[in-house]
Amino acid sequence: MVSGAMNGCLCLMVVPGFVRLPSARQLTVQMMQNPQILAALQERLDGLVGSPSGYMESLPKVVKRRVNALKNLQVKCAHIEAKFYEEVHELERKYAALYQPLFDKRSDIVKAAYEPTEEECEWKADEEEELTEEMKEKAKVEEEKKDEEKEDPKGVPEFWLTVFKNVDLLSDMLQEHDEPILKHLQDIKVKFSDPGQPMSFSLEFNFEPNEFFTNTLLTKTYKMRSEPDENDPFSFDGPEIMGCTGCTIDWTKGKNITLKTIKKKQKHKGRGTVRTVTKTVPNDSFFNFFTPPDVPESGDLDEDSEAVLAADFEIGHFIRERIVPRAVLYFTGEAIEDDDDDYDEEGEEADDEVRP
Repeated sequence: MVSGAMNGCLCLMVVPGFVRLPSARQLTVQMMQNPQILAALQERLDGLVGSPSGYMESLPKVVKRRVNALKNLQVKCAHIEAKFYEEVHELERKYAALYQPLFDKRSDIVKAAYEPTEEECEWKADEEEELTEEMKEKAKVEEEKKDEEKEDPKGVPEFWLTVFKNVDLLSDMLQEHDEPILKHLQDIKVKFSDPGQPMSFSLEFNFEPNEFFTNTLLTKTYKMRSEPDENDPFSFDGPEIMGCTGCTIDWTKGKNITLKTIKKKQKHKGRGTVRTVTKTVPNDSFFNFFTPPDVPESGDLDEDSEAVLAADFEIGHFIRERIVPRAVLYFTGEAIEDDDDDYDEEGEEADDEVRP
């Protein structure tokens, strides 16, 4: 019996007395193992990207006119959808005012401005339901013993720093020299634009007094637009972030971690002497988040700036939509597990064996 792909050809499986054609699955596996076939397939697919099917061109003129009417209706739908998102923004503003007292109380607990009552602290976790009264009492004694051995910490130490370290999107931005500063972060708030003003939202990072900068508030504002592009109305897919502005951080002398000093040796072209010069260059830091690239009025950006802004917009939106409303769950790690549940495993283990 002969099977498999040889010299770029798909071969039949030969048995004395009859010829059996390979199954569709076997053919697919053989094709996917052949680099020549894969290259030809990729070339064909590349040629199809963005190319019209020809169906529209084949339609009678009277039908094309009707399709144009349908497209005009679609443009009107896009404008209605834009108004819908404007009202959603108004609704977000309304409910933000309802959430804020709870977020303020959260902040007070974290920074030890308020000590919750026994009733507020009571929480029945699922695993506790299976514990006997004797086990619960033993666990309580052990916990009290541990508390006696430690100093009584105030509030919830390193709350926001822990949140940041638990979220990949944010931990990727963190540097070791950022952590001592973020230990002083007491709260993050979301503020929406006032009624009648252009759509926007601001992230407010509240810090306790610290040795690194004199600011107690660092802000980042994202400007939004809910309006179809006149030149491409069909691309509208909800509000867009059009740009963002940060703030000036008033660093204490010698504490600006967004800059670093390096020493370079320079050789004189004529005399051949060497001197050492000191230069100040940008340094990786989470706090670069507050100095995003400027977006020119033309909207034209180089690839690097576009990539930085795209990542910045994603982070800002994530902090607003997920981190601020569910901070305690990111602190405990429960929200991370929920986020993981939103994703399915893609792909299966390939079975490379070709069976007759």
